[in-house]
Amino acid sequence: MTFKRGNLEMRVPDLPKQVKWCKKCVMSNQRPRIVFDKDGICSACNNTIYKNNVVDWEAREKELTELLDKHRRNDGHWDVVVPSSGGKDSGFVAHQLKYKYGMKPLLITWSPLKYTDIGIENFRNLCDAGFVNIKCTPNGIIHRKLARLSLEEFGDAFHVFVLGQAYFPVHMALKFGIKLIFYGENGEVEYAGNPEAVDKPYTDRVKNEDWLRGYLKGTTLDELLQYGYENKDYIDEKDLNDADLAFYNAPPREDMLNSGISRAYYYGYFHRWFPQENYYYCVEHTGFKPNPERTEGTFSKYASLDDKMDGFHYYMRYIKFGLGRCVEDAAHEIRDGHLTREEGIALMRRYEGEFPKKYFKDFLKYLDITEDHFWEVVDSWRLPHLWEKVNGEWKFKHTIS
Repeated sequence: MTFKRGNLEMRVPDLPKQVKWCKKCVMSNQRPRIVFDKDGICSACNNTIYKNNVVDWEAREKELTELLDKHRRNDGHWDVVVPSSGGKDSGFVAHQLKYKYGMKPLLITWSPLKYTDIGIENFRNLCDAGFVNIKCTPNGIIHRKLARLSLEEFGDAFHVFVLGQAYFPVHMALKFGIKLIFYGENGEVEYAGNPEAVDKPYTDRVKNEDWLRGYLKGTTLDELLQYGYENKDYIDEKDLNDADLAFYNAPPREDMLNSGISRAYYYGYFHRWFPQENYYYCVEHTGFKPNPERTEGTFSKYASLDDKMDGFHYYMRYIKFGLGRCVEDAAHEIRDGHLTREEGIALMRRYEGEFPKKYFKDFLKYLDITEDHFWEVVDSWRLPHLWEKVNGEWKFKHTIS
């Protein structure tokens, strides 16, 4: 029996049918929202050139100081929310805001689907470095069903983490009267998206309707759930209530506008963003520890450490877009001057699209699916311009050169 799914992932139909690779890094035009110039250079590489040669970082430092001074509180109360998993990037932002700029960050965590041992250790080490943290662990029964539904209909079980990561910090900012939220990097700028984002210090998730289509697959949670009620035998409307679903959705629009927290700022706008240097900083200041072995699907040991299910997010992205974990790491390291393009290509040929077998059984058990069903879902997302069957085996049709 062949698995059939709906058409809820709205970004896939927009993909170019001719695959092209950036001539400076190793990113392809299959990344949603990427822009290539007439010379075949991607928007992330052009953003790096712009940041190196045009941006006045002293002026942006002044801009940051003025923003922080506007929100700084003198009554001992928290004055900035930092969404954090305990990883190197959020740890860097939180530590800088507290110990360099004198802010009082409240760390907010939306739990991973399934913690790794190193993820728990890094989370605790960050708290021990001088921070208060509020962590939400969602209803496990509902979370697993939503993750399975997201795998089948979005090709991404990780989507339920993205929802909570985006909205739970806003709920907590509202609750505690904190009007400033700081994330790390802007993915549009760092990983090749809309080039106009390079001069924007924040995202406005209240007014920007394009945010749903660009980052949340183009389908609301209510639409996803309604499809599940009508087409799945493992999820029923009677199983869910508003309380269980509250943090997967944004707070009421009016509440956010009235409170003045409709914007979330990016630290990477105000300071140069180097993931490798963030890692070294957090090793020294927050007790961050890397994996003892490299992360499956890439060559690094310090990113995507906290969730056993994280590798399947990148594997499914490789299936859907031909872009796994290694291409993202290699492309950024090339732009940062840590790798040559030739070295990046060699790493991609070795690790890109590697199956994350270490936690495969955990993944199947978590979603309550069989291995056969998993591969049916995987194959349903293989686009004909990216994949072909050769002697009964699926082959990716495009090799970077």
